[in-house]
Amino acid sequence: MKTHSKNLGLVTKKFNDFFLVDLKNQENFENSERFLCKVRKSINFKDQLIYVGDEVVIENIDLRSKRAVITSLKKRKNLLARPSVANISNIYITFSVEEPELNLSQVNRFLISAESMGVEVSLVLTKCDLISDKRRLFLLDKFRQWGYEATTLNLQNSDYLQNLLVELNQKKCSIFMGPSGVGKTTLLNMIIPGLQNSTAPVSSKIKRGKNTTRNVELFSISNQSYIVDTPGFNMQPLDVDIRFLPNLYSEIYKQVIDEEIRCKFRNCLHLNDEGCNLNKSFERYPFYKDMIESAKTHYYQNQED
Repeated sequence: MKTHSKNLGLVTKKFNDFFLVDLKNQENFENSERFLCKVRKSINFKDQLIYVGDEVVIENIDLRSKRAVITSLKKRKNLLARPSVANISNIYITFSVEEPELNLSQVNRFLISAESMGVEVSLVLTKCDLISDKRRLFLLDKFRQWGYEATTLNLQNSDYLQNLLVELNQKKCSIFMGPSGVGKTTLLNMIIPGLQNSTAPVSSKIKRGKNTTRNVELFSISNQSYIVDTPGFNMQPLDVDIRFLPNLYSEIYKQVIDEEIRCKFRNCLHLNDEGCNLNKSFERYPFYKDMIESAKTHYYQNQED
């Protein structure tokens, strides 16, 4: 049995020249259907690759063999370079509070890198059973001043996940990003029934975890919500126009927009600029300053090359 109608699908997995594509709430399909697809050879996507998370149109659907052909690629909203995932709606920056120890500079760089994508960014702190409640509340207050209402989790007890699960079911496509060893795989195993990715302990020598996930894949957690399972990866380089970097820090953005702080020059970078009126007493200012200086150095090096 075949149907030749065009249907919009979501790429949930990619391997070699094949793609797994989900159809959701399409006419003639009672439930979510998944098809093994190849790209029609006569189609030219202008040298664009297809990534997990892309929306595609598929035709020549064979309901018996669960095969189809991708005939066009829809315009994507965003693309995460590493790992390669398209159309992310929410990024959950995930760090452990212990084992490995929380690195505030690293947390900041992950947050700012995520903010640069223009999606909703949240912060998740794992292994909170390893610290006192006083320490946990201290961290919640710290990150609240950074502009984030952090979620604290005990990965040994799924009861702590309930609020996060409710939230994830209201998002379109969420991804957990963070360094290896912070519990992302354990967290995904708790969120996605039957996933059972393997986990590895944190190295006692280098104090970071081993990569245990191998492929990028989307998993459906509700009728319209997906979550990305990704290989472990390092933080991707921050590629942001230096002029827009102040907008990625809530402490600066709040002063400029809400408090209407005005510097002498509109393109003020809030370093030692003449007429700068920004209150620089917030905790993340040294991180911000380092980012600006690094971006300047990178820019001038590229100019010389």
